[in-house]
Amino acid sequence: MPSTKNSCSFLNFSTHLVYNLLLNILKELFRRPTGIVVVLVLGLLYLAAFLAPVLSTHSTESQFPSLAFHPPMKLTWDGGLAAKKYEKVGPGEYRELKGETIPLQLFGKGWEYRFMGISMDRHLFATEGDEVRFYLLGSDNTGRDVFSRLLFGARISLTVGLVGITITLILGFLVGGMAGFFGGKTDFFAMRAVEFLMSIPSLYLLLALRAALSDKFEKSEQVYLMIILILSFIGWSGTARVVRGMTLSIRNRAYVHAAESMGQSTFKILTKHVLPNLVSYLIVAATLSIPGYILGEAALSFLGLGVQEPSASWGLMLKQGNEIKNFMMGFWWMLTPGAMIIVTVIGFNLLGDILRDIVDPKMKV
Repeated sequence: MPSTKNSCSFLNFSTHLVYNLLLNILKELFRRPTGIVVVLVLGLLYLAAFLAPVLSTHSTESQFPSLAFHPPMKLTWDGGLAAKKYEKVGPGEYRELKGETIPLQLFGKGWEYRFMGISMDRHLFATEGDEVRFYLLGSDNTGRDVFSRLLFGARISLTVGLVGITITLILGFLVGGMAGFFGGKTDFFAMRAVEFLMSIPSLYLLLALRAALSDKFEKSEQVYLMIILILSFIGWSGTARVVRGMTLSIRNRAYVHAAESMGQSTFKILTKHVLPNLVSYLIVAATLSIPGYILGEAALSFLGLGVQEPSASWGLMLKQGNEIKNFMMGFWWMLTPGAMIIVTVIGFNLLGDILRDIVDPKMKV
C-alpha cells in the first residue's frame, strides 16, 4: 500500500508540474500577436486534415480523364451559392461560359465515407447529380480534384511530423538520459552509437533504409508506418546527445543525490527530477524538428520512395506537379502542395522560435 500511494503521488506531482509549465507557456504564447497567428494557421491546417472527408468534394481515387487540368472554378452567387461553369476547348484548355453556373449545396449529399467510425455522405460543397463536377482548386492530369487530395494528403504529411517527433523524443530521452545518469560504459557505448548515426548523411541513410525495407512494406498504411520509423530512427541521435549533456549537469545536483539516498529507483529519478527540467527544451526541440519530418516525407514521396498512388500526400502531389507542361501551360494549382509545405514549415519554425524565447531565461533578463 505505501508503494502504491508513493507511485500515485509521484505521478500526480509530475503531471501537475508539467501541466503548470505548459499552461504558463500557452499564456505567454497567446500574449504575442505572432504566436496567435501561427497557432491559428497551424490549427486550421490540422483541423482541415481532420475534417478532410467532410470538406472534400471528391474521393482521392475518383478520376475523370476528360476533365484533366480543369482550372479552379470561381464561386459566385446566382440565387444561391454557385460555381462558374466552364467548357473544354482543347487539351488542358477551358473557357468560362458567361451567365452559366453550377448550383452548389452546403452540406449536401455526395460520395460515402466513414468519419470516426460513422458512415456519412455529407460534404461542405455538393453538386446536384453525380455527373456534375466541382473543382475548387482545379484538377490534375487524370481529372482528380486537387483540393480533395490536398486535404487527404495533409493527413499524412502533417501527422508524420507529430508521430515521428514523439518517437524521437522518447528514444532521445531514454538513451540520452540513461547515458548521462549512469555514465561510464553506458555513456560510452550510447554516445558512440549516436556519433555513428550522426556521421552518416541523413539523406543517404534515408534512401538506404527505404530501399532496404521496400519489399516488406507495400500497402499505403505500411509505407506510412515505415516512413515514420525511418525518420524517427534518423532523428533521435541529436536529441539524445543534447539530453545527455543536460542530464550530466542535473545528475550532480543536491536534490538528485537526496533522491538516491532515499532509495528512489532510477526510472523515478529520471521522470520526476530530470524530465521536468528537460520539458522546456523538449517542447522547443520538437516544434523545431517537425518541419524536418514533413520535408523528409515530402522528399521520399517526391522521389517515388514514399506514399504511392492512389493515396495522397503533399510530396507525392508535388512530384505530379513537377512537369514542364504545368509551367508552360500555367497550371499553377498543381503547385499548391508546395505552397502548403512552405506555410507549414515556416509556421512551425516561427512557433519554435517563439517558444524558445519564452522558455529561455536569458530573454527574461
